[in-house]
Amino acid sequence: MRDFFRILIVLALFLAAGCSKGSSAPGEGSIAPDFSMQDLSGSDMQLSGLRGTVVLLNFWATWCPPCREEVPSLSRLNALMAGKNFRMVTVALDEAGGKAVASFFRMSGYRLPTVPDPTGKIAKLYGVTGVPETFILDRQGVVRKKIVGPLDWGDPSVVNYLSELQER
Repeated sequence: MRDFFRILIVLALFLAAGCSKGSSAPGEGSIAPDFSMQDLSGSDMQLSGLRGTVVLLNFWATWCPPCREEVPSLSRLNALMAGKNFRMVTVALDEAGGKAVASFFRMSGYRLPTVPDPTGKIAKLYGVTGVPETFILDRQGVVRKKIVGPLDWGDPSVVNYLSELQER
């Protein structure tokens, strides 16, 4: 029951962040807002440094059941796209930060390139109102798709779309 109330509080905060002044989601066709954070290994990562590659930017949390169900297909997609003009960045919105994510990865056996965002700074920048939410950026850093909710990232139409973006 305690977890249920925690989830409700976090969702309310995300909804409030999405409705507050100055917080607007980048729309399709707009340049993705830049950010700089440390990934789980402590390395600095800046979104604009990934220009020249197609970027899948996924907002998720370990406490979110649809997010947890989406992790295996994200992991398979990341492996499938390895060595190609593609980068995946997942942004974990857990209050416990990297500790919660590292624990989840240890227990699940999966691993994704992850930037912890325990304060929701990046989520607010993107106008995220719930998880999972995903932004697909082209090689110039332009938002080409915004997906709200979980997706089977191994679906051939998704893989084809990402491959087409790499060629543009």
